[in-house]
Amino acid sequence: MTILDGKALAAKIKEQTAKTTAKLAAEGKRQPCLAVVLVGEDPASQIYVRNKHNDCVTTGIKSLMHTLPADTSEVDLLNLIDSLNADDTVDGILVQLPLPKHLDEKKVTEHISASKDVDAFSAYNVGKITLGRGGFKPCTPAGIMRLLEEYGIEIAGKECVVVGRSNIVGKPMALLLLAAGGTVTVCHTKTADLAYHTRRADILIAAAGRADLIKDDMVKEGAVIVDVGMNRKDGKLCGDVDYEKCAAKASYITPVPGGVGPMTRAMLLENTITAYENH
Repeated sequence: MTILDGKALAAKIKEQTAKTTAKLAAEGKRQPCLAVVLVGEDPASQIYVRNKHNDCVTTGIKSLMHTLPADTSEVDLLNLIDSLNADDTVDGILVQLPLPKHLDEKKVTEHISASKDVDAFSAYNVGKITLGRGGFKPCTPAGIMRLLEEYGIEIAGKECVVVGRSNIVGKPMALLLLAAGGTVTVCHTKTADLAYHTRRADILIAAAGRADLIKDDMVKEGAVIVDVGMNRKDGKLCGDVDYEKCAAKASYITPVPGGVGPMTRAMLLENTITAYENH
């Protein structure tokens, strides 16, 4: 069994990003810039935003932080996004989700200019992925694809099962696997006999958000297992996969933490550089 080390690969990507920004600085060019908007005081969101800010600082990307109170009106939030859309020194815009309940996430994400939508949540960017026309790719699925590529894992012709159908991970993950030649099955909370499907998987992506959902008897011998889950169990961070038992059957597996998470953040940096280059 081989561990898919997302932390190590993310470090390589961040090193390359730092080289890119250093070259731009040496040429006297403008610094790439990512604007992050955080509404409210959700503890997990604060951690994510802080990590993203630190990634920018260490790789030479300018980080603009906009922290707004939880009772911020939708009009005020949209006005801020308008100003960031119009700012030629801002390359990427990220509004940290989830938003407080009185704010319409769909309306807010669609308000971000498609050319600055480095999370790739807008209908325009999702449409480009669906049609295979390039553009930004959502950070978590893109990070998983890069991780599989790094370890030489072939996707074409393989049975790929995605557990989870979210707009952030499940759906775009299925599209990227399909584009790479995988035969893709998407499962979810209403799937009858989940184990029937997961046992067929050569590549299993667990992204349901339920601790230890995937047991060892649900996994094919020699399967590649990618665990996207970030859950708390007995105060400890864990994924959607019963790691110890499933690892014994897997050919490759991601740890939690240290697998998918670092890759998600690394892809955000890459998307920001792409936005800068296309600006």
